[in-house]
Amino acid sequence: MTDTAADRRTNIALLLVAVCLVAANMRPTITALGPLLDQIGADTGLSVATLGVLAAVPLAAWALFSPVAHTLSRRYGQPRALLGSLIVLAAGTLVRSIPGPVASLWIGTALIGMALAIVNVLMPAVVKREFPGRIAGVTALYSALLGGFGAISSGVVVPISHLEIGGDPAGWRFALLITGGVLLPFGIGVWWWTHRRSGHIHVRSPEHHGRTGIWTDPVAWLVAAFMGLQSATFYMLVTWLAAISMSTGRSEVVAGFDVMVYQLFSIVGSLLLPLTLRGRVQRVVPALIPFVGMIGAVGLMVAPSGVLLWGAILGLFGGASLAMALTLVSQRARDHDASAALSGMSQSVGYFIAAFGPIVFGGLHSLTGGWTAPLTLLLAVLVVLAVVGVFAGRDRFVLEKR
Repeated sequence: MTDTAADRRTNIALLLVAVCLVAANMRPTITALGPLLDQIGADTGLSVATLGVLAAVPLAAWALFSPVAHTLSRRYGQPRALLGSLIVLAAGTLVRSIPGPVASLWIGTALIGMALAIVNVLMPAVVKREFPGRIAGVTALYSALLGGFGAISSGVVVPISHLEIGGDPAGWRFALLITGGVLLPFGIGVWWWTHRRSGHIHVRSPEHHGRTGIWTDPVAWLVAAFMGLQSATFYMLVTWLAAISMSTGRSEVVAGFDVMVYQLFSIVGSLLLPLTLRGRVQRVVPALIPFVGMIGAVGLMVAPSGVLLWGAILGLFGGASLAMALTLVSQRARDHDASAALSGMSQSVGYFIAAFGPIVFGGLHSLTGGWTAPLTLLLAVLVVLAVVGVFAGRDRFVLEKR
């Protein structure tokens, strides 16, 4: 039975709410980790280098499991695949916070990474399918919510860990559970109810042949490189910015707020992006965005005491670059199935690249004892991102003969 125009509008509005709730649950489990690294290290005995590896576990999981998302989508449908991933995300959040052996920290973090890998890949395809006329706007909103709730998580996780429960501090496990899990039941419930109501819960993506060609497509590799390099910059900063801040004499709590400000300004960057993607200028936007990040990186190197200002500037870059990467996934595909294939490939390659970011950044700090070498790495990545952006901005499509 055909929906009326009113029913269709209602369904779209509900779906937008569901997309927003999914976005709200995408970052808190990851961004809360950085401000707590000192506590986790002191409690578990993990070294600085090992903590960098822990921070990279979700990225490695994204690299490994992103290609699986397209297969799950075709077999079970995007709504079911996303629903199952959100449930796994809830399980991983619980396991990570189990008191006792350090193994639960690693297992839970891996489960979180596996779940987010699927959601990361499928959400751009959902936007492509359900909001074809408003891809840039909905993607910007989605990216802004990623940044916003990730920022809140970074800012409140340390104060939550210091709350007294029964006379003792709540601790890092409790703080990770609260920041990562408080909104998940709402995201799971609304996503299930929205698609159940609209009758889409059983819809499968049509079979397409030749999607393996995405791995040899030059446009896809450009999108993957842009995705990976911008992700590397984010995870370097969200993992180590608190430590940089504390090295200037700021307290643990203030450093957590610095990371929050970094991510709050990413909201502004995400929301500003659609305003720039108009006319011919949109072709050069991917190449221009990294220059904003370069200002912040150089600022941290020459005047680290201004970490709040430089973090805000880097946040503007981070939000705009993430929204740009997700927009490219939708723009460089003709249909939502091709978009899902591109999303899986680009995020698999991209997060493989990004996984090295926090590890190498932390390793350089361990080797040199300072932040100049790690920040030089950040600056080099931004330069390469600008070069990639020149080519990624061209109006080309994947899986098309040229």
